Parts: sequence; structure tokens; C-alpha cells
Amino acid sequence: MSNNVNVQLLQQQLLQQQLLQNTQNQDDEIDLAELWRAIWAGKFTIIIISMIFAVASVFFALSKPDIYKASAILSPASSEGGAGGLGALAGQFGGLASMAGINLGGGGGVDKTALALEILKSRSFIETFIAKHDLLIPLMASKNWDMASDTLILNEEMYDKANKKWLREVKAPKTPEPSSWEAYQAFLQLVTVAQDKTTSMVTMDIAFYSPSLAKQWLTWLIQDINEFMREQDQIEAKASIDYLTKQLVNIKVATMETVFYQLIEEQTKNMMLTMVKKEYVLKTIDPAQVPDTKDKPKRALIVVLGTMLGGILSVLIVLIRYFSKK
Repeated sequence: MSNNVNVQLLQQQLLQQQLLQNTQNQDDEIDLAELWRAIWAGKFTIIIISMIFAVASVFFALSKPDIYKASAILSPASSEGGAGGLGALAGQFGGLASMAGINLGGGGGVDKTALALEILKSRSFIETFIAKHDLLIPLMASKNWDMASDTLILNEEMYDKANKKWLREVKAPKTPEPSSWEAYQAFLQLVTVAQDKTTSMVTMDIAFYSPSLAKQWLTWLIQDINEFMREQDQIEAKASIDYLTKQLVNIKVATMETVFYQLIEEQTKNMMLTMVKKEYVLKTIDPAQVPDTKDKPKRALIVVLGTMLGGILSVLIVLIRYFSKK
């Protein structure tokens, strides 16, 4: 008897679950049909809003100035002699030198390419670069480029070219003339530097309104970082030679004199390399060229995304209005 009761209860539970599932399916069908009716009823609203967004996105895309990107491919210059040779000698004879009371420094070398790329993005280097090549006005006051005359179009509300005066309106502590910090941030947004970890090749880009200026600035940037690294190594090599020459006076062991002469020889080689190598740290593989085509904006993509955004918003508006009335 109890078994029959259990079977009946189980059948009732299965029947209730099936009825509940059928009811949910019917509700889903009703909801989808209702959504479609709501969208169809507001089709004109959807079309109008989508067209407004499409037209607005066209005007927005056309208002954006063209940006041209100049690129260069570089490779790390070979580090012959120099700090590498000195580091090897210091590691080899460091113990002997310490017995004589002289510290030759560590034997570890420095990756000059990585160091140069970090210096390239530093504030002091970029500020010096902007001041050296007088880039403040074209960097901060330009708004477009005239292809016919190959000249920059300046924003007259920011800079008065006739009177050579900055006119931009800013709140304190900022001044009408952009500060070196503002110029540094603006220039940093134009530059892109990437190094391939496998091949160690460096790709450097500058994007700007004028394609000729983008190419010129990139060429200057490569030249200046090589010159900066050369000058730093030249100063370091000269200081090392002077130091080692003075320490020779205190040497009383003949073997140590040989070691120091070898160290001086390595630094002399390093000094020679700083004078004869034009591309001291970064060697140009593919030099910067004046770009023929713009890099951005992607106007077609802007129009497509703007139209899609208008369609999505219009559908949401139609559905909200429909269900709020209901």
C-alpha cells in the first residue's frame, strides 16, 4: 500500500514539474514576441535616432585632423671594447687590486640600449630636446596641417603668431605659455618606442599633424640620444683614465702596474669609440621617411561605431518607453 502511495506522489511531482516548465516556456515565448512588437512599434524612433547618430559621427570624423606617423627601425650598436673590456679586467684582477688597497669597481656591464631607451623617455632629456630644437610652439599650439603649403595651422586662440604671444586662457598656477612639464607630457604622447625581446630590434614612431615634421623630429631624436650617450661615456672614460693615472703613483707592485696599464688601455679604446662612432648606441636599419598616408583617425570605423551606438540606444529608449507605459 505504501509503495502505491509513493508512486502516486512521484507521478504528481513529475506532472507539476512538467507543467511548470511548460508555463516558463510559454512566458519566454510571450516575452520575446512582446519585445519584438515593442521594437516594431517604435521602428521610426529607432531609425530617426540611428540616422542622427550616423550623421553626427560623420561630422565628428571629418572634424578630426589627419595624423601621420613616421617610423624607424634601429638595432643596438655593437659594444666593442669600452665598459665591457674594463668590466672583464676589473672582474679578473679585482682581488689583486684590492690587496693593494685599490677598488676597481664591479665587473657587471650595463645594457646601453635599455639605458638609452629609458633616458629617451626621461623628462630631463625630452625637455632639453624640445628647447634645443624650439618645438614648443608647433608642439603645443598647432591644430592641423596644410598639405598644399606644407605648413602647420596654429590655433589662434592659443598663440598669436604675428605678435609672438601666447593667448591661451588657463587657471593659476598655469600660465598662458605652456610649462616644460606640459610640453614633456604632450611630446611623450607622440612618441612610441618598442623593443623586440627576441631580436633586440627597436621600433621608434612619432605621430603628428605634419608628416615632414614627424620625420624630422624622429631623425633628431635618434641623433640626440646617440649624441647624449656618446658624451656621457666620453666623460666617464676620461674620468676613469684620470683616476687610474693618479692611482699609478701609489702602486708598488709591478704586477699591479701591468693591470692598471691594461685598464687605461681599455678606457682609451672606449674614448676612441666615442669619437669615431656616429651611431653610438642605436644603429639605423630603416631610417625615418615622410609618410604618404595618414595613420589615423579611422573615419569609417568611427561612423560605423557611432551608428551602432545610436541603434542600441534607440532600442533601449523604445523598450523603456513601452514597458513604462504598460
